[in-house]
Amino acid sequence: MRAASLLARFADPAAHGLLAEAVRHALEVRDVTLAGTRARLYRPVDLADSPGMVVVHGVHWKGIDEPRLQRFARTLAASGVTVLTPEVRELCDYRIDPASIDTIGESARAFSQQLGGARVGVMGLSFAGGLSLIAASDLRYQTAFGFVVAVGAHDDLGRVLRFFVTDEAPRPDGSTLRVHAHDYGTVVLEYAHVEDFFPPADVSAARDTLRSVLHEDFDAARDEAKALSPAAAAKMGHILSHDTAALAPELLAEIGRLQPGFAAVSPASYLWHLRVPVFLLHGSSDRLIPPSEAGWLARDVPRGMLRDARVSDAIDHVGLGEGGTNLAEKLALVHFVGEFRRSGEPAPLSCAAHSPSTVQNTHPTSPSRSGRTAAIDTLPALTSASGTSYAAPPPNRNVSPKRQVCCQPSVPPMPTTLVEADSPVARAQRRRGWI
Repeated sequence: MRAASLLARFADPAAHGLLAEAVRHALEVRDVTLAGTRARLYRPVDLADSPGMVVVHGVHWKGIDEPRLQRFARTLAASGVTVLTPEVRELCDYRIDPASIDTIGESARAFSQQLGGARVGVMGLSFAGGLSLIAASDLRYQTAFGFVVAVGAHDDLGRVLRFFVTDEAPRPDGSTLRVHAHDYGTVVLEYAHVEDFFPPADVSAARDTLRSVLHEDFDAARDEAKALSPAAAAKMGHILSHDTAALAPELLAEIGRLQPGFAAVSPASYLWHLRVPVFLLHGSSDRLIPPSEAGWLARDVPRGMLRDARVSDAIDHVGLGEGGTNLAEKLALVHFVGEFRRSGEPAPLSCAAHSPSTVQNTHPTSPSRSGRTAAIDTLPALTSASGTSYAAPPPNRNVSPKRQVCCQPSVPPMPTTLVEADSPVARAQRRRGWI
């Protein structure tokens, strides 16, 4: 009932009636500074010990002031959760940066301390979903995390950037998703590395123009573009007209040049350290981060930690979809929200091998955040009940096989398949009461 009420009020903030009013607490909302980070706290005033959740915004210049994020945080808090939304400066400036991982981790740890040491849930939206998974894999922060909900998240940044250019996204089973990528993606890449696309004399005007495009102030963008040299103006014309094909060779070359640094902000490099329950949700029509990334995350999250993984028609990128969603998908989304909403603090880790003194934070054969490259394992294929093929997660080589088993928190057995919208496995799971 809480989950259904939450979704009803998020879809329509003015909603009233039995469902919308089923669970609605009065709120206190105030700006705070936590762990040196500007943040906003949403607290149900009539609950003394409500559970805590950190909700991390995606790549958007408004950050914690973005209206949809504020609406969601209010709705979640009104359902009985104390919500913290920290501002991640790099994401506000359209940059995917390792510094954001520490902002997320420090926010979760400080919020947990504010709540008397109770673990907090962390929900990351868009690229913040992947960064939240990395923070949860970091031994400095793991004890603050109760669970992670990654919505529209990435597994491998380089793979997503290539999708922006090629409109193709490989799946774990070897097939390829082909769909037109959102034009926004290449603009983010060009803005973040504007000095690589424009000559020095044009960098300032080009940056201002691209920033205005990302802020959806297109009149200002056209005015700022007038300061560009003729050659730079021609290139900006391709950008403003979304002519990705004309820029594709240069974009792909830039992605190749940046490739060594992507591991530092890609969950694929870190998830074998994860020891908290994970919930994955991705929109089936997402054209910014393709839904195939959910399949890669479902493969890379340790199987004992994956509580639910769903590709749904009911959402787009990180928001509820516009109409056309069948009742079964809406009910499945209610179940998904209910599952993580009910997730309390997981069982404590009693295994000594999990302590920082015996487990290093970086997998010995994975790239580190500094961009160090290393060999990539070839993993055996695992076929789920839905017929989707993943690769089995590798063992943690810093822990002996016997110790590795006891390092898993005790969580109820859940299906660990990636459930496609209205698939046969989804219908079977509904009959069994899983969704």
